[in-house]
Amino acid sequence: MESYFDVKTVDQARDILLKAWKVKPLDIEEVHITAAAGRVLARDILACEDVPPFARSTVDGYAVMAKDTFGATEALPAILEIVEDIRMGAMPEKNLLSGQAARIPTGGSLPCGADACVMIEHTDLLDDRTVLVKKPVAPGENVIHKGEDVTSGETLLLTGRVLRAFEIGALAALGHVTVPVFRRPRVAILSTGDEIVPPDKSPGPGQIRDINTYSLAASALSCGAIPITLGISSDTYEDVRQPLEEALDTADLLVVSGGSSVGTRDVVVQVISDLGPPGVLVHGVALKPGKPAILGICRDKPVFGLPGHPVSALTVFSLFVKPAVVRLYEKSSASTAHNTRQGSETAFDLHFDFLSREKTVMARLSRNISSAPGREDHIRVRLRLENGEFWADPVLGKSGLISTLVKSHGEVVIPLEYEGLKAGSLVEVRLT
Repeated sequence: MESYFDVKTVDQARDILLKAWKVKPLDIEEVHITAAAGRVLARDILACEDVPPFARSTVDGYAVMAKDTFGATEALPAILEIVEDIRMGAMPEKNLLSGQAARIPTGGSLPCGADACVMIEHTDLLDDRTVLVKKPVAPGENVIHKGEDVTSGETLLLTGRVLRAFEIGALAALGHVTVPVFRRPRVAILSTGDEIVPPDKSPGPGQIRDINTYSLAASALSCGAIPITLGISSDTYEDVRQPLEEALDTADLLVVSGGSSVGTRDVVVQVISDLGPPGVLVHGVALKPGKPAILGICRDKPVFGLPGHPVSALTVFSLFVKPAVVRLYEKSSASTAHNTRQGSETAFDLHFDFLSREKTVMARLSRNISSAPGREDHIRVRLRLENGEFWADPVLGKSGLISTLVKSHGEVVIPLEYEGLKAGSLVEVRLT
């Protein structure tokens, strides 16, 4: 096997992969709205009715004709006849005339003739059939009109929308109990190494428990994918190739941790090359931690070789695997939107908040951090609040130390053209 490191920058490596990848759109499946949180919408949702379907009061009080209250004050209130008590879940029985009012609860249906509601706090009862209004209301005040929220025929949700509690509530309001979503991408995960044992086993001499399978599986779930764990393989060519070859039939992306360097026992690059075409596209990224990363494509499916060190593996996953998952959703959404709208309107709703956007905070760096120019450094930091301002304390440690992940709140990226960052610098911290 030829050993090499043709190092690319992070952006170069990502572009090489995405340009070479012929993305096959994800299938569409129907799920109940109780299971739809976090899923990506596969078709536009049009409103088939007005929401609300009738004019509603937003307060407890009285439905009135606004003109009957003009000029009302505490000293000289408007005097109105109470002609009806409107009940929740029932339509009004009478049409309101000038000089009349109807008791109404919050959410109650506005009677015909009424165009506003007076809060009960601004009224007094003269007797059971007469109310004194002490404050005027304008037409439309304290009322939600029919269709004010959603109009029948309106496109409420666009293809590609990530469904949150808000969207699911809107679907329920429109009578949708199921919703079309894209199948979650399947990410196959294989840990390699003669020294790796399952976490429920006691490690022998020279052995360590498998961390990467589980941390990478959790990362896959967090970006909208389904992990398929392939277990642990030895460092031999056949033991690495067999599970990966089988996974190509079912998975959308493949991830291998360990064996990505250029040592005599690091066979992953050879396996990916042989499983192509085109095989390996990038071997080596100007990145710390994560330099030995491998990016390839086998049978039109991205394959990623991650370093075995846990911190390195998670860094590479975040920079390359996660964007690949997002690309799958984007291409699937664009394909569906194009087919249904024939290219008119915006192709799809890019709303991949939890997939593509990192939560960040600004903080002051508490100490100098050095970096070698020509590579992108990812430094773990711990945040603390001091005098109303966040400070970032570097959590230093080797890429094999899982404790640096547990002790930190996020990471600071030092661009490849920098030689470091000075204490007191204002930096962006990507929360993890």
